[in-house]
Amino acid sequence: MAKSYAGSPDAADLSRADSLAREVFSDIANKWALLIIETIGEDTLRFSALRDGVEGISHKMLTQNLRMLERNGLIVRTVHPVVPPRVEYTLTEAGRALRVTIDGMCTWTRQYLAHIESARRRFDS
Repeated sequence: MAKSYAGSPDAADLSRADSLAREVFSDIANKWALLIIETIGEDTLRFSALRDGVEGISHKMLTQNLRMLERNGLIVRTVHPVVPPRVEYTLTEAGRALRVTIDGMCTWTRQYLAHIESARRRFDS
C-alpha cells in the first residue's frame, strides 16, 4: 500500500529519501560490507578471491553481503556461461563513490588513532 504524504511533493521526496538512507545505512554499516567494498576496490574478483581477501568471513556471510550489495546497486555480479560457472563481482559507480567515503574513514582512523587509544585508556581506567 502506498504511503500518502501531507504537504508538498518536495516533502514527500525528502521523506522517502530519508527512509531509504536509513535502510541503506543499516545494510552497509557492518564490518563485512565495508571490507568487501574495500577488497573489491578497482578490481573484478571471483567469490573465492573475495573470501580469501576478507579475513574471517564465512561462505554464508559473504554470500548474504554480496546479495545485499548487489540489491543496493553497489556491486555488479557477472555470471560467465562456462562449466563450472565463473562468477565475478565489480563495484558500480555508486560502489566506487562509497569506497571513497570508506577510504576517508580509514584515513580519519589513522589520523586519530593515538587520540582514540588514549581516550579508551582513560575511559577504561
